[in-house]
Amino acid sequence: MTSRSADDLARFDLLERILHWTTAAMFAVLMLTAVPLYLGSVSSIIGRRALVADIHTWTGVALPAPLVASLVGPWGRRLRADVRRFSRWSDQELRWLRTLGRQGVTRMGKFNPGQKLNAVFVAGSIVVMLGTGAILRWFGPFPVSWRTGATFVHDVLATAIFVVVAGHVTFALTHRDALKSMFTGRISRRWARRHAPAWLDEVHDGGDRKNGAVPAERAAQIPRGRRELSQPSRATAQRKA
Repeated sequence: MTSRSADDLARFDLLERILHWTTAAMFAVLMLTAVPLYLGSVSSIIGRRALVADIHTWTGVALPAPLVASLVGPWGRRLRADVRRFSRWSDQELRWLRTLGRQGVTRMGKFNPGQKLNAVFVAGSIVVMLGTGAILRWFGPFPVSWRTGATFVHDVLATAIFVVVAGHVTFALTHRDALKSMFTGRISRRWARRHAPAWLDEVHDGGDRKNGAVPAERAAQIPRGRRELSQPSRATAQRKA
């Protein structure tokens, strides 16, 4: 076993990393094209407003496609497992949420509460912005009240997205190990022990189950007779040898 495989853990597979950076690039295009559409002074400098609007519109329409394509089929197994994590909240995380972060979480999982909220916000934003944007672009069938409401929601949520993305980038730049894992897919055990101990235990338990062993922290809770049955017998090992 190489030192890398011994010291590092697989945090994200190739599909998850491609999806992350593809979505990030599309969000960047949407945000950059939104500025001249909202600010007339910038629009007058850039010009070609119709082209900018088309790029903005069709990038928004295509935004859900990478996520949907990544979730379907066997290639999205790990991604689907991570998506399920976003809907599972421990008691400590719920206390963190109720107290607005004043009570910390001592046993973090693979994703901390802030990352879970960010993922939920991004997913919800994609749906809402796609719906309101479609009303604004193809407004013919919709009444004026719908168009007015869609404009308000689209503008307010766009502002919130700028704030959240800025915070996300700031946190990423200040947590270099986590940012590096979005490029390499791997993270050190030292980082996991400090920032995601519950996930580290989960990884260890999974490895122990795969090898047919009982995790040490749970072995002490199993009665002696059952503990012996849970391990391969010496006779079986000798026959295999």
